[in-house]
Amino acid sequence: MALSRLERAQVWLLKAVTEVLVIVFRFFSPRRPALSGKKLPPVRNPLLLMSATQLAKKIRRKEKTSGLTTFTEVTSVNSLFPDNFLWSQLLVSVRAARLWFAAALQEAAQVDKLIEEETGGEEVLEDRLPLLGVPLSVKESYALQGMPFTTGLVSRRGIVATVDAPPVALLKRAGAIPLGVTNTSELCMWYESHNHIYGITNNPYDLERIPGGSSGGEGSILGAAGSVIGVGSDIGGSIRMPCFFNGIFGHKTTPGVVSCENQYPPSSGRQEEYLSSGPMCRYAEDLLPMLKIMAGPRVDMLSLNTKVDLKKLRFFTIPHDGGSPLTTPVSKELVDIQRKVAERLEADLGVKVQEVHFPELRYSFQIWDTYMVLPDKEGKPPQMFAELMGEPGRPAWPLWELLKWMIGRSDHTLAAIAVGLIEMTRMSKTPSSIIQMKEKLQKEVDELLGADGVFLYPSHPKVAPKHHHPLLRPFDFSYTGIINMLGLPVTQCPLGVGEEGLPLGVQVVAGKLQDHLTLAVALHLEKTFGGWKDPGAN
Repeated sequence: MALSRLERAQVWLLKAVTEVLVIVFRFFSPRRPALSGKKLPPVRNPLLLMSATQLAKKIRRKEKTSGLTTFTEVTSVNSLFPDNFLWSQLLVSVRAARLWFAAALQEAAQVDKLIEEETGGEEVLEDRLPLLGVPLSVKESYALQGMPFTTGLVSRRGIVATVDAPPVALLKRAGAIPLGVTNTSELCMWYESHNHIYGITNNPYDLERIPGGSSGGEGSILGAAGSVIGVGSDIGGSIRMPCFFNGIFGHKTTPGVVSCENQYPPSSGRQEEYLSSGPMCRYAEDLLPMLKIMAGPRVDMLSLNTKVDLKKLRFFTIPHDGGSPLTTPVSKELVDIQRKVAERLEADLGVKVQEVHFPELRYSFQIWDTYMVLPDKEGKPPQMFAELMGEPGRPAWPLWELLKWMIGRSDHTLAAIAVGLIEMTRMSKTPSSIIQMKEKLQKEVDELLGADGVFLYPSHPKVAPKHHHPLLRPFDFSYTGIINMLGLPVTQCPLGVGEEGLPLGVQVVAGKLQDHLTLAVALHLEKTFGGWKDPGAN
């Protein structure tokens, strides 16, 4: 189905706005110190090379005290930063690091006391507190009681969460100890984690590269082995892109399973249908227990206790989006690694991985952009991004903010201003052709997957870009964003590092509520391709 003349004009306008912003950025952006080739040193503490599952077991068995574990974790994070690579580059700020972890150490001491007093043995502790003593980092857009809750918006500076978001509360109840909150893009609507409260977050594999967004702080600190497990949210790839760029595992759940309450900004319109909360971690074996905990009372919506026989699954691979005029072509090394995954699945499992194509994927951004602004069942439209930028006052005027940014007077990043400008290009009437495309794609994909199908899809057209380069290709997130619009569960799986020493990976997608299938495939791919790699290792 071809786009109408008006819709083609919108595509042209989007590209024109992008090109103008790139020109403005090149002329007016301050220059950063060169960091090319710099990465973090090797992880030297063996505790930081353990999964949460293994670490919790050692704590329960008193092989390592929780207090010592947390303290070692913190001091190891401190030693990670070469050449004045400040705390704020991975963690949000010193304050966000829970006042130098005093609160975390106090909780760790309570855990030690609990272990000493438990008379039922290790099995009782494992059942009640499966994550006992495990360090946890939390995306700053989630409420973590006593921690900053700004989502990088300058007008929210000083706001502190008074409650815990439900997934955070459940993880804490399972024994996890929060270390602090981590950086995001401004208002969680860009795939580079940069704002004017905390600054810019770096990628541990190359400090001149982005860690992704909006859960980029989580991706960075987990990829650097500075935390053991983390929590992210995802409405366009905000779990999966950071996991891809930082070489870790992440799972975007089927929407509606894990609570998205007490996040900022809150969802509006129909965005609840596309937003997911999920686990992020270095080791695939931690995804399932974390999801069981985070799902809380809705865990029975999923079949997480069902044993998966991978040899009985149907596998498919989609190598690219079909050539969208808005996205970058998928790089050869990512095409090659996805083909190798398919070949290994065929060799290891005796299955046939069928290559499929959907023409509608060429319009992934248009589908995502259209559905993000649909009204709810009562006809109320979602809150505009310019309104969120201006809170608690009047909506921001993106053109005015762009002029202010050019003279260094805007409180907003150029990326946030760009989102506001792109918002202005939207057509007032919902394009029926886009709705029809999405409905056709939804039907075809649902029929393809059923209850036993899985497909591979690129996580992004390129490996982690350099800082600010997303301004050159703002629509490349469409590779992850389209999965949100389809409402499907997806696990991001690392696949080693490429020729530039940067992580490779792939999305593993299943049918609605079939999260257990992608988690099982993730375990197999970790064994086959090695999973997370220490960024400092040769």
